Amino acid sequence: MPAYGFAHLRSRRNHSDVIEYLERIQATLDPFEGRFVIHGPPAEVVEGSWPGSMVLIEFPTLAEARAWYASPAYRTILHLRTDHIEGDLLLIDGVGPNYDPAERARKLQGEAGRASQSTG
Repeated sequence: MPAYGFAHLRSRRNHSDVIEYLERIQATLDPFEGRFVIHGPPAEVVEGSWPGSMVLIEFPTLAEARAWYASPAYRTILHLRTDHIEGDLLLIDGVGPNYDPAERARKLQGEAGRASQSTG
């Protein structure tokens, strides 16, 4: 199942360190089969507000995403971004090709029913 590294970058500065980070990051992703899916284009906000930009990197598995983030190659360049850009980074499992949101709704409904029985 694919996994993702999702970053919400709230501030952007075109500092020389950030440019170097961008030049070097792909080499840190390659051993873990990471690839950019989204990389900071302006978003069309249709609900709410979204300050900043987003980055989405896909990995084959969550284990690969974690290994990339912990890798010496990435840890070496991480400060080039974090010293100049404020943001959050999440590693998260994706859903498989047979994902059914209705099945998810049934699971949540069952959990809600069990919770109300235990408090009633």
